[in-house]
Amino acid sequence: MPTRDPRIDAYIKKAQPFARPILLHLRAVVHAACPDVEETIKWGFPHFDYRGGMMCAMASFKAHCVFGFWNGSLLLKGDSRNADAMGDFGRIIALSELPSKARIAALVKQAMKLNEAGVKRVARKARVPKKPLRLPADLAAALANTPAASTAFKAFSPSARREYIEWITEAKSPATRERRLVTAVGWIAEGKRRNWKYEKG
Repeated sequence: MPTRDPRIDAYIKKAQPFARPILLHLRAVVHAACPDVEETIKWGFPHFDYRGGMMCAMASFKAHCVFGFWNGSLLLKGDSRNADAMGDFGRIIALSELPSKARIAALVKQAMKLNEAGVKRVARKARVPKKPLRLPADLAAALANTPAASTAFKAFSPSARREYIEWITEAKSPATRERRLVTAVGWIAEGKRRNWKYEKG
């Protein structure tokens, strides 16, 4: 029999506004793909079990969500698997960043088969630390011209600096890059991280 844990209802209700539709969507897709799924809370976040074993889980943080499979290393390999966050799909901040509903459902069904076969979890390979990103010349110049931003940027954690550098360098056009650069310097000068809008005050 499928189960719905009221603690997960409460978890979703307490999540950041951006995260609620993501969590609700993931929950619905898992239930649709696996009618006999059992919900529970483990280690403080929602899990979906099947046939007495863990199958997948989701979690919400201040500025992103994650979703992953207990045996994600078997289900997702190579470029299709993102190891930059706790889950298998990286840091999710919008529904558009998730795989399609059909893709997630297919992965759930594959995960069900692994549980039915009694496959034990395959340990993840140790993560290789990311190399520090080189500060782009235009961002370095903009920071140098704004002392408050320069001071705040130096005080940021490596991951916070990386978020800004990646956001600027991934711009598709010079005009977009320039707009992001101006916005970034303004936010940095105020001590704000890249995803400050989603962080609790």
